[in-house]
Amino acid sequence: MDDSKVVGGKVKKPGKRGRKPAKIDLKAKLERSRQSARECRARKKLRYQYLEELVSSRERAICALREELEMYKQWCMAMDQGKIPSEIKALLTGEEQSKTQQNSTKLAKAVKTEPNSNTPW
Repeated sequence: MDDSKVVGGKVKKPGKRGRKPAKIDLKAKLERSRQSARECRARKKLRYQYLEELVSSRERAICALREELEMYKQWCMAMDQGKIPSEIKALLTGEEQSKTQQNSTKLAKAVKTEPNSNTPW
């Protein structure tokens, strides 16, 4: 017996629908698939390189922060013993000098902008 069906005046045979791909289409499809896989691997490689660089930069930052923390711990231990570290003294004197310089420049600018003023500054 034939499994053919008559639908709308046409004879339909059971099986797969649509057109059957030619061998050329299969070869092109395989080549596209290979190319896509190559591009995917290249993107993956770039992504991993970026992430490795990011991790290494973060590790360097962590090391720098640990060193800074250790320095602050040493300063605190020295101040607990009643000693003021030379670095802190330098920071304090540097800040005082910069504040006096900033104040003198502000005063000089005020004098330049208001020359007719009765105040000495």
